[in-house]
Amino acid sequence: MPDRDTEAMPATVCAIAIAPVKGLGLVHPSSVELTTAGVAGDRRYALLDGNGKLANGKRFGPLVQVRPLDSREGYLSLGLPDGTELDGDVALGDEVQGVFYGEPRSGRLVLGPWARALSDLAGEPLRLIALADGEGIDRREDGVVTLQSQSALDAMAEAAGVGSVDGRRFRMTFTVDGVGAHEEDSWIGRRVRIGGAVIVPAGNVGRCAITTHDPDTGVKSLDTLKLIADGRGHIATTEPLPFGVHSAVVEPGPVRVGDAVLPLG
Repeated sequence: MPDRDTEAMPATVCAIAIAPVKGLGLVHPSSVELTTAGVAGDRRYALLDGNGKLANGKRFGPLVQVRPLDSREGYLSLGLPDGTELDGDVALGDEVQGVFYGEPRSGRLVLGPWARALSDLAGEPLRLIALADGEGIDRREDGVVTLQSQSALDAMAEAAGVGSVDGRRFRMTFTVDGVGAHEEDSWIGRRVRIGGAVIVPAGNVGRCAITTHDPDTGVKSLDTLKLIADGRGHIATTEPLPFGVHSAVVEPGPVRVGDAVLPLG
């Protein structure tokens, strides 16, 4: 892709999203602090099913209707679809092992009312666990933050014949405006300054069925996978059905909505 005139068309962060509880609704802070483990508090909690496997949106899509209202360390407040709020100090129980993406990860059982309420919504028993920083990230070795371009969302909307595609479908840390569609692909292996931090995109994010779900209801509403396959199935990629990139943080620092995004070389 040809180089973009960054002075004439500066790239900026237009949205930030984190998931304090994997599989539940997203939170959109105006600023975050990036560390080498990602955003503090991102994927701090996760849900395990009765077999000890990660319970995520592919199986329990409607849980996205549960909104984390406050997830500062040691405290958790969740807003349920019926308007009920469950909040309180977080007390931790025994260490438990879960299976995330085929590999074991350790956490501590979270005591209190949250697991029962989420189990009732899911229709089967779930356990809520607390994870150390970075342990809940999908690609925790080199993908602690993710990034997508707003232009890629706009191009997908045009291909689908819809007015817009909600970026929350892809559950990415950062959405960047002012770049071409999928220009972030060209940043793989390069240092990129984003706000007060520097990241290095390590590869493409291969998409799954979660992206077909409406981010408010968790119900399938758009065949994003077919759209990606039709538009990008022919390109060389680090993962199939690519949309966005995952990145390591090489220089920690703050990132705010409106901050500049600039490839460094």
